[in-house]
Amino acid sequence: MKYTNLPNTKIKVSKICLGTMTFGRQNTEAEGHSQIDYALEQGINFIDTAEMYPVPSQEPTYGHTEKIIGTWLKKSGKREDIVLATKIAGANRGLPFIREDLGFNSKTINESVDKSLSRLQTDHIDLYQLHWPERKVNFFGQRGFTVQEDAWEDNFQSVLGTLAELIQKGKIRQVGVSNETPWGLMRFLEESKKHNLPKIATIQNPYSLVNRSFESTLFEVCYREKVGLLAYSPLGFGILSGKYLLEVQDPKARLNLFPQFARYNSQSTREASKRYSEIAHDSGLTLTEMALAFVQRQSFVTSTIIGATSMAQLKENIATTAVSLSDSVIAEIEKVQNRFPDPAP
Repeated sequence: MKYTNLPNTKIKVSKICLGTMTFGRQNTEAEGHSQIDYALEQGINFIDTAEMYPVPSQEPTYGHTEKIIGTWLKKSGKREDIVLATKIAGANRGLPFIREDLGFNSKTINESVDKSLSRLQTDHIDLYQLHWPERKVNFFGQRGFTVQEDAWEDNFQSVLGTLAELIQKGKIRQVGVSNETPWGLMRFLEESKKHNLPKIATIQNPYSLVNRSFESTLFEVCYREKVGLLAYSPLGFGILSGKYLLEVQDPKARLNLFPQFARYNSQSTREASKRYSEIAHDSGLTLTEMALAFVQRQSFVTSTIIGATSMAQLKENIATTAVSLSDSVIAEIEKVQNRFPDPAP
């Protein structure tokens, strides 16, 4: 396993992070515990979750993922062996069962942290992230631009101030954002510089062979400001595993179970994945190996978040740390990218 530090910190994390959004819905508690055990055996020390997990989020299962991680922590006694990241859910997703007020303010952030700490059965969170902007912005594959008036008022400074207080209390160690825009990330960074407030260490956004929009939107910000990318959906909800190219498909596969996740389920995305699969096959690789190796080789990626519903998938995903891509493979990948530019933004 390879390691790095969360940018501007002394927190060492594995270059692969175990994503857990299936725990509590597609995976049982026992399966979740087995995944964590195996990940640690392979050198992974970084686990990511969120208060709204499992996904799709619904009231009967809300918070179950954190609870499963919490029971593992209590049973194993290995809290100091892992770097634990979680997220506060924000507005614009229609999740009233989480909190009546889904805005980011002192009350909601403190409430969210305390409930996550309770579910996780720990006294601190290593990386606390804002799951998506409060503002009405384009995200999750939305194209086009429409001026969207909302009641949001600029609160970057006050949000960072609240997070600073939580750091002082020892409840969280570092802060990050997720599904954020270049403007939003720069505003957080601007306020941290102006007022000596916590600096955003990481941004958790999608990045994969079928979604490289980070390169043209957020890369320069992260490079110049030293913010690390935690790349999620590196296999595009499994579209880059090759399983959706099979004539007979598993009805329990995520895109078959949850067809509403259309972002990765378009005809152009499937066509691109077919072309990438051909490149991988010609190079003696599986599509999974090539797709994950591509993400892991990027200098701006601090850690690649992998998720699996079976141990076989988890083992294959982790094993990709040993895969290197040749210049010729990269050249072929670029040809497909030029033909199908970011079909799943």
